[in-house]
Amino acid sequence: MDEALRSTAVVRPRLSVLIVEDDDDDFLIAQRLLADQDRWRFDIDRAATYAEARELIAEGEHDVYLVDYRLGAQTGLDLIRESFTGEVRPPVLLLTGQGDLEVDLEATQLGVTDYLVKDGLTAAILERSIRYAVSHHLVLEELRRNKERYALAVRGANDGIWDWDLVRGSVYYAPRWKAIAGYVDGQIGDSPDEWLGRIHPDDVERVQAELEAHLEGHSPHFESEHRLLHQDGSYRWVLSRGVAIRDEKGEATRMAGSMSNIGDRKAAEEQLVHDALHDGLTSLPNRALFLDRLEQSLKRAERDAGHRCAVLFLDLDRFKMVNDGFSHAVGDQLLVAVARRLSASLRPGDTVARIGGDEFTILLDGVTTIEEAREIAARTQEGLGRPFRIEGRELVVTASVGIALNDAGSRSEELLRNADIAMYNAKRRGRDGQAIFNTSMHKRVVTRLRLETELREAIETGALRVFYQPIVALESGRLRGFEALARWPVETTLVTPSEFIPVAEESGLIGALGRLVLERACGQLAAWRERGLVDEDVTVSVNVSGRQLVEPTLTDDVIAVLDRTGLPPDSLRLEITESSILHDPARIPALLDQLQRHGVRAQIDDFGTGYSSLSFLRRFPGDALKIDRSFVGSVLRENGSEEIIRAIVGLAQSLSLGSIAEGVENQEQLDLLRSLGCGDGQGFLFSKPRPPELMESVIEAWDPRPLTASTT
Repeated sequence: MDEALRSTAVVRPRLSVLIVEDDDDDFLIAQRLLADQDRWRFDIDRAATYAEARELIAEGEHDVYLVDYRLGAQTGLDLIRESFTGEVRPPVLLLTGQGDLEVDLEATQLGVTDYLVKDGLTAAILERSIRYAVSHHLVLEELRRNKERYALAVRGANDGIWDWDLVRGSVYYAPRWKAIAGYVDGQIGDSPDEWLGRIHPDDVERVQAELEAHLEGHSPHFESEHRLLHQDGSYRWVLSRGVAIRDEKGEATRMAGSMSNIGDRKAAEEQLVHDALHDGLTSLPNRALFLDRLEQSLKRAERDAGHRCAVLFLDLDRFKMVNDGFSHAVGDQLLVAVARRLSASLRPGDTVARIGGDEFTILLDGVTTIEEAREIAARTQEGLGRPFRIEGRELVVTASVGIALNDAGSRSEELLRNADIAMYNAKRRGRDGQAIFNTSMHKRVVTRLRLETELREAIETGALRVFYQPIVALESGRLRGFEALARWPVETTLVTPSEFIPVAEESGLIGALGRLVLERACGQLAAWRERGLVDEDVTVSVNVSGRQLVEPTLTDDVIAVLDRTGLPPDSLRLEITESSILHDPARIPALLDQLQRHGVRAQIDDFGTGYSSLSFLRRFPGDALKIDRSFVGSVLRENGSEEIIRAIVGLAQSLSLGSIAEGVENQEQLDLLRSLGCGDGQGFLFSKPRPPELMESVIEAWDPRPLTASTT
């Protein structure tokens, strides 16, 4: 498991999982949820019966255990109670069909890492729970190993011996014992009070109880960690051990033992605990400690209905630019400075933590209203807005903040998740913003995760389809080409591109989606050419996203597709939007030049809605500018649209580029576009996007004469 967590981002870490589930359908659902995430590689085994689970658990071959609560006549809690008896339990997650507070509490007492209700369980929630369970287990395991190491060190230390005559009430203290207390021979008498009187007041009652328990025969030996007053006035941690000698009646008459200085061990243990609960860079509390303090606040809220708390989730805006523009060392210094400023701005009793990367959380303990939380968040953002001075540079930082206020029954992980969701909503609205969590946000996240999972499956299984829309020469009516458009049929409807394309972009699926559309589009046009349905100069246009443009293999992928499908490179047009140029404005012209040398041309899509420098357009190795449909749709009713189209057409002509108008829907638009000198167009006036089998009938019936009416 240690090796799995040390894996790089390139190779997904591997974990072995045992799913204890007697229901086939529920097992398949759990198996599918594990497969529908991209952070881990899971080796999955199943135990379908209680007995089989006992055997597999006894072998100790798995990193994580997912245990169903209902296992026939017995329960998952029975299995956990009987099978996991070690000091440090492995990561165990209990799955149940419905929430039950009593089951949840008993699972916690048994050391179960998390308690998950199947209804509403998603791949992301399950993955996150496993990730935190594994991380928590490693922390506990490391603490156990360190505890053993320190125990060995203590046993090898030079201890101070003592010998207590219980009958006469005198104690012999060896010189080493006296030295541990800071004294030399002659400075310590033989009274028991020389020891017991120097014990810290907070420890006295406990030590006396431990002594009495052994002297009365209730414990096999005496052992106690306590603080002892040193000669210099400070208290030192010591470990006292002893065994009583008894007479024939069983009465203790003598007790001998040792005392050792464990100050270094205690300090090391405290440091280990500190390191396990604090961020190594900023020394702020980490996620584990933050959740613990949040849990304490929520428990107070259960006892006191008037107690409320809120979580602020902060993500620094565009922090990656600091690392990329300067260095990671500068980025680390900035994070430390941000941590100090956040800590200085807190109220007494509040907690700020670094969750990871450039994400921070703040626990506002004792807030009364959401407005109070918003005011504190605003003051925090204002404080961060003051420039930071890092290595002679002045850096300005803004943060997007999500806010979540506890409700009755709120759980710590849930409240933190809600603030995280709200933060992403704030970030989508722009920099330096705030958002307050509401249930609709969570529903959107769940819907998006479901959509992402289904989209990944649709791409992998080939369920996504490619439709085609003709591109027409406006003067002659001749068919010039087709634009290939991804469509996602679900039962009897289509998921709109505006729904699934952003999901593909954000989830990293856009590359696989783009390759699928490119492969099918090139293959389809090659097939139509071979059958003689279209002329050899007819082209196909395929959209390429900004993320695809920065992929180093794009040129090789395009050429490989052309080779496989047999489509000539000059029959392919790659459409890029103006906004995608901003992904890498220095590299994209060189990439397009490289593609042009292979014969593939480019077109700028949605021209006029984004950003294109004149220097880029002057060197643009493409053949056309596509006029955005918003200008075409408003050309007959809004002032300015006609002038914009005229300017784009003129600009294209001056750069020896073609012009293609999108969204042509009626004859009046067509006539005006012709008069403005626009060369080509596409839109519902000619044909709506159609699947290839229906587009073939449109092609066969195409009238190349100048258009005077819709051909749809």
